[in-house]
Amino acid sequence: MTILDLFSLTGKTALVTGGNRGMGLAFARGLAEAGAEVTIVSRSAERNAEAIQSLEGDGLTVRAIDADITAPGIAKDVLAQAAESMGRVDILVNNAGLAIHESSFEIEDDDWNTVMDINLNALWKMSVAAAEVMREQGGGNIVNIGSISALIVNRPQWQPAYNASKAAVHQLTKSLAAEWAPYGIRVNAVAPGYVKTDMAPVDEPHFRQHWIEDAPMKRYAMPEEIAPTVVYMASEASSFMTGSVVVLDGGYTVY
Repeated sequence: MTILDLFSLTGKTALVTGGNRGMGLAFARGLAEAGAEVTIVSRSAERNAEAIQSLEGDGLTVRAIDADITAPGIAKDVLAQAAESMGRVDILVNNAGLAIHESSFEIEDDDWNTVMDINLNALWKMSVAAAEVMREQGGGNIVNIGSISALIVNRPQWQPAYNASKAAVHQLTKSLAAEWAPYGIRVNAVAPGYVKTDMAPVDEPHFRQHWIEDAPMKRYAMPEEIAPTVVYMASEASSFMTGSVVVLDGGYTVY
């Protein structure tokens, strides 16, 4: 086996939440290009179909499950569907997320709960459901998408709910990594900086000073720049990595 063979996902299966656009779509594409059989899950059947069509246009075969992962009891159903269609679930990428730019004095309880339900609670439930499947298989790999918002306070906008949820994701990653290591389940997280997606308006001029100019590289990332690290963390190339949070931010957090 060569060093490059360790990065291959041939014969592996992967489930990506929020995989129909933005970073999630880039992750699904990257995992599939590395050889994995991939299923995406998101609540929008229309966007799922568009994503599948886009991937198929590039010669990649990816399935979709239309489901709202925040719904009660849905996590186990999604994992059961994925395991049945793919035969097993080797990799879970917890990507689904939401940011609401509201200050502590303005955010309503419903908005706070919505952010926590998507960013943290659904991730928790999907992780436990996946771990139950992976434990029976003899191992698996979970990659959580965190954020530099777990490490810094973003400006000029205030977003305490998002920041708190991502900080919890980072600590949960470490907690689950420690607990599940005896079962052969690795759990790691990626903490991206500012990435151009529908959720992050990186092109808006009033954000440029703090989002772009404050970073040493003075630019934002594209989703395709984050995907290779997810592939690495999902592969045997990172076989000795668990409980780690890998920061990809163009140097933003060095200051």
